[in-house]
Amino acid sequence: MSDITRRAFIQLSVKLAAAMGLSASAIPRIAEALDEIRSGTIPVLWLQGLSCSGCSVSLLNSDNPGPLRILTRYLSVLFHSTLSTATGAVGMEIVRNRIDAGGYCLIVEGSVPRGMPGACKMGGDYFTDALLQAAANADSIIAAGACAAFGGIPGAENSPTGAVSAPDFLERNGISTPVIRIPGCPVHPDWLVGTLVHALKFGVPDLDAQRRPRMFFSRLVHDQCPRFADYERERFAKTFADEGCFFKLGCLGPLTHADCSLRLWNSGTNFCINAGAPCIGCAAEDFPQAVSFPLFTKTLLEKV
Repeated sequence: MSDITRRAFIQLSVKLAAAMGLSASAIPRIAEALDEIRSGTIPVLWLQGLSCSGCSVSLLNSDNPGPLRILTRYLSVLFHSTLSTATGAVGMEIVRNRIDAGGYCLIVEGSVPRGMPGACKMGGDYFTDALLQAAANADSIIAAGACAAFGGIPGAENSPTGAVSAPDFLERNGISTPVIRIPGCPVHPDWLVGTLVHALKFGVPDLDAQRRPRMFFSRLVHDQCPRFADYERERFAKTFADEGCFFKLGCLGPLTHADCSLRLWNSGTNFCINAGAPCIGCAAEDFPQAVSFPLFTKTLLEKV
């Protein structure tokens, strides 16, 4: 493992076992999976459509392992539109050669401009064409982040690009390779790395009806909320600075499946509700599809 200590390697394996809800007996196999990913056994091709690159930034905010280890040791990233040093004709040659060779995991970040293909290009070619070619030869596909998984902000109502999620676009174009959805705006690094490891060593993880890994998205944010007791006592906050449940301030925790309150963000520092903000439902399948989708309003959940 070169400069990676055995202790650090096992610590990461223990962390991922806990993240995936697996017993201690799974730790050796997780360590094997990490070593295989690190050695380039499972190459990753990362393509970006309509996005803000927030999911890439989130990956760079990973902790234990840090972003350098993830990108240079744990993931064999063949190409990444934002992070790769190869650009222009050289970068496109790498992408095309890899697609022709096949045998990789395709990670898609961002939605697909189905109604306006010219809104997103790679090397002068439409992103839609590159995505179809890459998906056809991929061993597995992961839609990382809200935009890729469900359409996200670019796919909202009245968008001139007619953007759709990666799974919807691929299905409409006859690509049969199943796509794992990992939503979130942005995606959490643990969700992404954990899914890759599970798929490698244990097979495709148990998925819900939306093809999200149940190990991360089986429970509602509401049910794990530190203010849940306030909700049961009908002690509702009137402003974001108040103590009490944010239900009447438009919190979408009752409609959103994710483990944010247990996993936390920014190296386990915090998450939205602990920081004094309602859950805006960024991991939900309809975020934020309708014009009427609320971000910090008092009206939606009062009607539920």
